[in-house]
Amino acid sequence: MKQRKVSNLMALSVLATLLEGPMHRYELAAKLRERGKEGQMDIKWGSLYTVVQNLEKHGFLEAVGTEREGSRPERTIYRITDAGRAEAHDWIRELIATVEPEPNRFVAGLSVAGMLTPDELIALLGQRVERLTELIATSEAQLAEALRFLPRLFLVEEEFRLAMLRAETDWVRALRDELASGAHPSTDWWRRMHVENISPARIAEMIERGEITDRAD
Repeated sequence: MKQRKVSNLMALSVLATLLEGPMHRYELAAKLRERGKEGQMDIKWGSLYTVVQNLEKHGFLEAVGTEREGSRPERTIYRITDAGRAEAHDWIRELIATVEPEPNRFVAGLSVAGMLTPDELIALLGQRVERLTELIATSEAQLAEALRFLPRLFLVEEEFRLAMLRAETDWVRALRDELASGAHPSTDWWRRMHVENISPARIAEMIERGEITDRAD
């Protein structure tokens, strides 16, 4: 991935929004909230001021005036520059075409799931399936409602998110069922590890010597 002068994804949201025309930070924040960008770009609202400053510093935005409403502080109005347009287009192309593995909290939990008993993991996976199913139903309803007012082009990110939720649900359900039925090849020695309180170090030694394997002998 290219090293960008301003790498916070919130900056891309700002640049894309300012393509509509000049506006001040409060208007920017209102539009980003209205469009649900915090769920798509991991936006931290407290960093908006710094992001705008950095975009201006590197020539991607420029101040074009100020405005004041009543007794409120004066607000600086910004517009995107030609350099900002080029940066936004280049960044979008990179994000869409480049595959970049990202940290995932669920994957982190799975990587050490052996510390739990099989039965506990089965129960937790069942809870996750229930919550994912609820989230899918909510997302489907929200997408259907949004499609009444917006062209599908502006909702493809929601379609992708929904597809990922469905795929995750299918995978989690399959793993839960495999463990619950005893069909998963690691279930027997995993249960033994907990029943006999075998240490992780001992398990590692047994795997290294081939005493523990998923192969069918």
